[in-house]
Amino acid sequence: MTAPTSPTDPESLRERALDALTTARDRTALLTSCVEEPELTAQHSPLMSPLVWDLAHIGNQEELWLLRAVAGRDAMRPEIDGLYDAFEHPRAERPSLPLLPPAEARRYAAEVRGRALDVLEGTAFRGTPLTEAGFAFGMIAQHEQQHDETMLITHQLRRGPAALTAPDPDPAPPFTGPAEVLVPGGPFTMGTSTEPWALDNERPAHRREVPAFFIDTTPVTNSAYRAFIEDGGYATERWWSPEGWTHIRTHGIEAPLFWSREGGQWLRRRFGVTEPVPPDEPVLHVCWYEADAYARWAGRRLPTEAEWEKAARHDPASGRSTRYPWGDADPTPEHANLGQRHLRPAPAGSYPAGESPLGVRQLIGDVWEWTSSDLAPYPGFAAFPYKEYSEVFFGPEHKVLRGGSFAVDKVACRGTFRNWDYPIRRQIFSGFRTARDGNA
Repeated sequence: MTAPTSPTDPESLRERALDALTTARDRTALLTSCVEEPELTAQHSPLMSPLVWDLAHIGNQEELWLLRAVAGRDAMRPEIDGLYDAFEHPRAERPSLPLLPPAEARRYAAEVRGRALDVLEGTAFRGTPLTEAGFAFGMIAQHEQQHDETMLITHQLRRGPAALTAPDPDPAPPFTGPAEVLVPGGPFTMGTSTEPWALDNERPAHRREVPAFFIDTTPVTNSAYRAFIEDGGYATERWWSPEGWTHIRTHGIEAPLFWSREGGQWLRRRFGVTEPVPPDEPVLHVCWYEADAYARWAGRRLPTEAEWEKAARHDPASGRSTRYPWGDADPTPEHANLGQRHLRPAPAGSYPAGESPLGVRQLIGDVWEWTSSDLAPYPGFAAFPYKEYSEVFFGPEHKVLRGGSFAVDKVACRGTFRNWDYPIRRQIFSGFRTARDGNA
């Protein structure tokens, strides 16, 4: 079972919650202050909300859960609840709503935050499921960071000059280790019952039996994916599922999103900059259908969600499932590329300090990794604190992604964290690695 390393005394919990909330708000401010007001209110893609919607939605969710649910306070602005209910209005409709203008949205979010910090100061961190170990504060910090990632996706989709800058990851020597790693067969503990800020779909911990399998040591790179393209991968029906083939043919997809070919060279657009596709980086902005087709072309397959988690968490020496591939300690810059510290993945094979006991690298950070699994509840699942977080998404329509990307903050990323999306989605920071059966 996982050994929790999170603080349990009230003052340490308060400090942890304050740090997580502050880190998220600083990032929100960066993402919404680097462009002019017209770009905040514009919809840069029908797949995404205007940035100003995310800004006020963040404040509204914080008010709903920290001020109303935890502190029992009256609603500050009940008339806006419907405007910022993600289930009431699809993203394509949101620009037509009477949204708070940017200055007012900022004031509202700031006022909510000030009151929420007062609530944090007086919370005992016990007595109810929402307050136990500061769960509600961790949930809100994770929610804001998830919307920060969404806003970063919007920045990638917007046209025009670069609005964000960040240093590149440190150069890494070419990875010369083994191409794949054998994960021994047998049981392991999947999910968690002890991580205090884990969300409902990560719970409870349960035993899974997983046959032996091989998994790529690193995510699939741009150069490897380019070989699939140049071998006619997008024009060869046998590599694609029927749904995938129909999708790429209908939409004329011939390469990852944001790639273009000019003069025999592949280029990509990245946050307002056009540059050559770097061969050693993990491939980015591919949908599940593309990942699945590449794996078939390579004579392999996508890993199941259980295989991915076993590769990431199982320590064969102790039999334990750790919080992260490297152990139970929180991530540092030496472990993984997280938190928008960079605006790109690091080269494949980076972060040796973050590898798993079996030697698998970059399982956390850099790119979300598609798995073959549909999103489904674990045995004993219980929706908490509301069924719309996970339960309404269970089923074959959504595929599971694991591991987080460079756009994910450490508060919303751990070995048990589950993400999901439609198999057609490419605007997300998604890549993949492949697997094969252990007896193949």
